[in-house]
Amino acid sequence: MPPILESPKAVAPIQDRQSTLAHRIAVNLPRLLVLIVISVCLSGGWYLAKRGFGRQWRYRVVEELHKRGVEASVGRLTLDPFRGLIARNVRIFDYKNREKTLALISEVSLDINYAALIHHEPFLNALDVRNAQITLPLRGAQGKVDNAQLNNFHAHVYFPPEQIYLSQAEGFFCGIRISATGQLIKRQNYQPSPSISEEEWRRRLSILQRVVNELQKFTFPAAPPSLQVKFSGDLAEMESARVEATLSGDRLRRGKYEMRNLSAAAEWSDQRLNITHCEWNDAGGSFAGRADWSRQDNRANFQVRSGLDLKGFLDAFGLGGPLAEATFYSTPLFEITGSANFGEDRLRLKIIGHATLGKFAYKTVPFSDLTADFSWDGDRALLRDLRLRHQTGQLRADLFDAPNDFRLTVDSTMSPSAMRPLASPELGQFLSEWEWQRPPTIHLAIRSQDRNPENWRGDGTIALDRTRFRGVWMNGGSAKIHLADGAIACDDFRVVRDEGIGTGNFTYDFKKHEVRISNIKSSLYPAEAIFWIDPKIWKTVAPYKFRRPPGVTANGIYQFRGGKNTHLEITINGANGMDYTFLGKTLPFDRVSGRLLFTNDRLQIVDLRGGLLSGTVRGNADISLAPHDPRYRANISVNGINFPLLTDLYYNYKTAHGQLSGTYDFAGLGSDARNMNGRGKVEVTNGDVFAIPIFGPLSGILNHIVPGSGYSIARKANASFKINDGVIHTGDFEAAATLFSMLGHGDIHFLDDKLDFNLRMNMKGPGVLLTPVYKLFEYTGDGSLKKPDWHPKRF
Repeated sequence: MPPILESPKAVAPIQDRQSTLAHRIAVNLPRLLVLIVISVCLSGGWYLAKRGFGRQWRYRVVEELHKRGVEASVGRLTLDPFRGLIARNVRIFDYKNREKTLALISEVSLDINYAALIHHEPFLNALDVRNAQITLPLRGAQGKVDNAQLNNFHAHVYFPPEQIYLSQAEGFFCGIRISATGQLIKRQNYQPSPSISEEEWRRRLSILQRVVNELQKFTFPAAPPSLQVKFSGDLAEMESARVEATLSGDRLRRGKYEMRNLSAAAEWSDQRLNITHCEWNDAGGSFAGRADWSRQDNRANFQVRSGLDLKGFLDAFGLGGPLAEATFYSTPLFEITGSANFGEDRLRLKIIGHATLGKFAYKTVPFSDLTADFSWDGDRALLRDLRLRHQTGQLRADLFDAPNDFRLTVDSTMSPSAMRPLASPELGQFLSEWEWQRPPTIHLAIRSQDRNPENWRGDGTIALDRTRFRGVWMNGGSAKIHLADGAIACDDFRVVRDEGIGTGNFTYDFKKHEVRISNIKSSLYPAEAIFWIDPKIWKTVAPYKFRRPPGVTANGIYQFRGGKNTHLEITINGANGMDYTFLGKTLPFDRVSGRLLFTNDRLQIVDLRGGLLSGTVRGNADISLAPHDPRYRANISVNGINFPLLTDLYYNYKTAHGQLSGTYDFAGLGSDARNMNGRGKVEVTNGDVFAIPIFGPLSGILNHIVPGSGYSIARKANASFKINDGVIHTGDFEAAATLFSMLGHGDIHFLDDKLDFNLRMNMKGPGVLLTPVYKLFEYTGDGSLKKPDWHPKRF
């Protein structure tokens, strides 16, 4: 088999191998370059997306925005592969003053014409904002910066030649959905208007801060309210721009107050704000209003018609203080027209309107309704034809209040007690002491320099039907009223009661806390009429029980609440007599007259005269009225008192005879007779001493000594005495008869019904023969006053 031989391999020439390598290099090198370019682009894109462009690029963007009428700064300029250039942390400034920041925007997409950018021409076509957060830096109280945010903000801003066009910007601010569209002209020769002052800038920020604070207090249970804004104008004259805005909302709640179906529309044009309508409903009713304001003269006009839940609305805005104690059972209605001048010095407001209130209550006092016309210009207030109805009657009033001029006219048939909540504490206390079966009729015309009641001056009349004051009734009364210097004067008053009438003048001074009385003449019972002056005096007057009303005149001043200048003089003439309790027994005076002088914590009874038990009584007294000091001092003189009547009254002696005369000066403490002490003299004439039970047993003793002497009547007796601790002590008792006389001394315990007395007989006529043994005729009496035990002292 022939051998098989391999054919030798062909060896390529060197030129062919070199061409193949070059081919490979030519093919792979572009790929590598593409890869490098891609890598560089990706790295650059990553760098530009993460780190952003340099300062020079940010400066060019800021400069471009400046040319477009937007003064801003850019924190970072990055590249987004889908959205293009993104400006982050953008700060918008006031175009006139770069130091004033208007807003902070998280990010803005820039639509750029790159060809114009390369040729250094205006390159910004538009700005695109998506889901951005715009922060408004507001300086609050105490210099603290409070940020307000516009959330989920979307907007597209175009920059046609010499224009800025905003296409449907939307966002949420304080829970309100805001949308805006409009355009501004930015001319090539744009010159900004003069910058506002720092003070004005702060004022505007303060207003915006308050608006934000108030909006943040609202919640929206249903869909968010919607605010739509349209605008147009020249960037150089922003104050002259035209703006239209509409606001609507289904339910808005602030605290416990809820607004429903809110609708408002406003327009700013020719530097004039016109609110064409503002309406909403609540649980009570509805509100409708319109207003306009001119920037040129800084004046506003407005009209309002309200049937809202007034108290709930004011409470929600922290203004419910004046109505805190009011309760409205039906919706109050107000119609108001007015104007406001926002001058540099202060707000000047002028309003005129009408108010209608249905059933309501103030401080628990119910009223049927109230109607009034009113006006106010900031300095002067007018309340005209006010009619306030209460279940007891009606009050009609006109009021004018101006600087240094106050006028009030009142006609009332309403019970004054209904007005107590509106009165000062002093007047309220005074009104609380009255009770009217039928309301009084009152007319008052008041003038003053101010509304302070202490400075009121005026005149009027009052007519009373059956009325009770401090618990004491009167059938009727009338008076002329005069107000001056914080006091009410009732001139020519006339009070009628069943027993008589009272006339005169009195002044109730709230400022000086006193009652001034002049020329009062009365035929009323003093113990009841005294309540009208001061109930505290009743305890002093009550013991004097007049059988028929006495004639009384009164003049002077009576102060209360600790006043020290009381000086009240009362003259009494009781022709029909009175009863007075003395030492536990009632003394029946046939007639009485005297003068009572009330001073600070003191009563003086001067020149007291009266008829008592067929005799006469004269006396004076000084009585303390101070709290915890019941001291008194008095002196009494009696003449011709029917002695049998007196002894029967105090000791139930029915057999005594004669007449009693004497004097008694005494002092005491309270109503306890044991605390009384004094001294005096007493004389019994034309009497029968032995008919007095304490001396009666002596008649039988004397008859045994000298027959017939016991029937000798002792017609005269006298003694000086002292009283202390319920004991009458005498050391010079003397009783005289035809055949003897009695000399004695000792104690009579008139409160304890005890006797401790010593007598010595001096005989006359046949009894003279017994003179040497007089000491044998000394007797001691003890036991009770009604049944004394007389026995010889020596045996």
